[in-house]
Amino acid sequence: MKYAAVVFRNITTSSMSVKYFEAADALLSGGVPLDEILLLPYDEPGAILRSLRRLGSACAGVFLICDRVLLPAAREAVSAATGKPFDRGALLETSDCLYAVLETGERGAHAVLSEVVPAVDRRRNRSFRSVVLRTVYAPPSKIMAAVAHAQDEADGKLSVHTSEEYGVGRIEVIYDQNTPKVAADEVVRILASELKPYVYAMEDVSIARRLFEALDLHRLRLSTAESFTGGGVGQAIVSIPGASRVFFEGLNTYDSLSKSRRLGVKEFTLKQKGAVSSETAFEMAEGLLKSGNCDVAIATTGIAGPESDGSGVPPGKCFLAIGYKNRVRVYEYLLDGDRETVTKTAINLALFLAYSEVH
Repeated sequence: MKYAAVVFRNITTSSMSVKYFEAADALLSGGVPLDEILLLPYDEPGAILRSLRRLGSACAGVFLICDRVLLPAAREAVSAATGKPFDRGALLETSDCLYAVLETGERGAHAVLSEVVPAVDRRRNRSFRSVVLRTVYAPPSKIMAAVAHAQDEADGKLSVHTSEEYGVGRIEVIYDQNTPKVAADEVVRILASELKPYVYAMEDVSIARRLFEALDLHRLRLSTAESFTGGGVGQAIVSIPGASRVFFEGLNTYDSLSKSRRLGVKEFTLKQKGAVSSETAFEMAEGLLKSGNCDVAIATTGIAGPESDGSGVPPGKCFLAIGYKNRVRVYEYLLDGDRETVTKTAINLALFLAYSEVH
């Protein structure tokens, strides 16, 4: 069976601005891989109609993905292609093809899992299950080797799919209802074993959520002192309901004077070692712990780029310090990518390192 997606986009914006990935990933999780994805301007009804008719005759499912404002136009396009009215909900079915109109982002992903996948399973008389592993900063070579080993062991009975964003990896094992659970368990065991230092969850959950749960379980309170990450570490935690139980304060100590006055970083350290150094990161975290109001401290300092600050420290260099139980560990990284990628990757790394300390 073949499946396809038609993505509506505004011709004045970038194709990448249309957030269709969530819906596509949800389809894949349900055992509905897309064989073709078309990006079409929403204001070319002739091209849309021709594409829908072609795909409808060749595919078991065609899924239109668009921004919310374009949902009515998408439904009208499906009705024009099939000659059937699109009454309500996300689905329209013919004898040969299942059509779905999906909103971009998380809403579309939810509709896929709650409406589309069950309808597909009913039509093909087959259902799929999945297991997700989440990782942080796992080397691509190790992921590829682990996945290759797992797929060899599966002998074609399961499929393994990987993705990564800002250092956080998602590995999904997909199998149908006829696959013995022992086969799926063995694949998961191989992946978890070979990627053990980088795995933080055996379910689809964010690293911020996992750190929050660990802090809450052990009744620990967290404080953050951030420089180049600009409050992103603290924001990741406070975005979770109940964060007040685990989060004491977040300081954005961007300037060296702020590091000195608010955290007690020594003037000697700043002058001799620099604001971006392991020594400064250590003293930032130490300053939080010395306040006596937190059990866990996260401190970040680095150069996000795109250029250095004149200190000779290259863009992407960062130091992340984790304080816990009167001990501070400092980790050094040289991250690749643009300013946003470096910053967001460092945020995820800081959360992961803190989770590794306390879980």
